[in-house]
Amino acid sequence: MNAIFYPAIFHPEESGYSVEIPDIEGCFTQGDTMDEAVRMAQDAIGLMLEDCKVCPEPSVPSALHVDPEDFVVMVPFDMEEYEKRYRPVKKTLSIPGWLNDAAESAHINFSGVLQDALKEKLHLA
Repeated sequence: MNAIFYPAIFHPEESGYSVEIPDIEGCFTQGDTMDEAVRMAQDAIGLMLEDCKVCPEPSVPSALHVDPEDFVVMVPFDMEEYEKRYRPVKKTLSIPGWLNDAAESAHINFSGVLQDALKEKLHLA
């Protein structure tokens, strides 16, 4: 694991937390629980850094201005793991011509249907 640890400012809300990653301009997210907020922060970091050649250096947490009701959490982010998890993988498959024609006529998203079916089959949905 080649994680970079970014300080994230957590703002407690009536329900859950809003999260700001100050080292990455425009990087905000939220979560209903602490675990979800951390996972969402990792996803937000990944989305913001997808096209970066060099990741920004993390700040020292003590250098951040934090309001009294807020707190800082160090969020680990590993670009290799992120890309492995979210990078699209091309698959070749075969279906009968009549089914292809019917699905195209109905403007069916083949990738979406396959993803949904795999999640259901693997009990991930």
